[in-house]
Amino acid sequence: MTRTTETPTVSVIIPAWNAAWCVGRAIDSVFAQEYRDFELIVVDDGSTDDTAAVLATYADRLQVVTKPNGGMSSARNAGIRAARGLYLAFLDADDRWLPYKLARQVAMLGSHPELAFCAAVATIEDLQGRTLGEWRGAQGRTADVAEVFENHTAVAGGASAVLARRDLVTRLGGFDETLAGAEDTDLWIRLAAHGGFACIDEPMVVVLRRPDSVSRNFEAMRRGALTMIGKNRNLLPEELRDAFWRKVYAGTLCDYAKWAYRDGRRGAALRDVLTALWVSPLERGRLAISLALAMLTGQRI
Repeated sequence: MTRTTETPTVSVIIPAWNAAWCVGRAIDSVFAQEYRDFELIVVDDGSTDDTAAVLATYADRLQVVTKPNGGMSSARNAGIRAARGLYLAFLDADDRWLPYKLARQVAMLGSHPELAFCAAVATIEDLQGRTLGEWRGAQGRTADVAEVFENHTAVAGGASAVLARRDLVTRLGGFDETLAGAEDTDLWIRLAAHGGFACIDEPMVVVLRRPDSVSRNFEAMRRGALTMIGKNRNLLPEELRDAFWRKVYAGTLCDYAKWAYRDGRRGAALRDVLTALWVSPLERGRLAISLALAMLTGQRI
């Protein structure tokens, strides 16, 4: 049983929108944790399916926050406002945890006060339960803000793998609801600017990859990623705010250019590549030129 009369160590937050088909599995994976000192908050983000009915079957074992639909960041922030724990753990409704996830991460942050947050290796599955691979980040060592800034996949497993200090997340304002994409990375960068980050080198999370997932919304992710890189420039050490920042910005443009090209939007892809060349001719010039030539000659990228 979780504690109800005392302040819990961990507040687990599950945002759920039309998640009746999957949220029960996520909830069950929380209640199967070896570590028991947690509260579970599920935010029903304006669902129009049977999500509320599924949540009702758990009675008082969890807290339900009901709100109008506002998106993932809005739902997570609603959960943060309701949380009482020392740490915050996030779990997307279509993902799940392995039983030792909380125990390992609470021990990590408890023994390393210099860390602002931690994550863990994630196993990627499709809708049929087939393993597609693993998501590994900065395993077994501490990463700083520059590494998280440059490598947006450094926080393996995304939000479903993160355990963070609630006081710091609250002080930083939680997730930025103005971003249309990359809200997770935005918060990880802001956290990393105030403390270290570590990724436990052990699979502890199962992340579902499905065709209609938010990560497939290309335009929202592109706009969000570029906005996020721009707004957090001043969080880098001063010596990294020029050439290094330009390299990261141009590299992100090149990444999205490749995806746009594969999607048949060659004009948009070329514009991003040429912008990358202008932004960082020394660090990313060779990459941008090679991509442009491949696009102009119709090669596969």
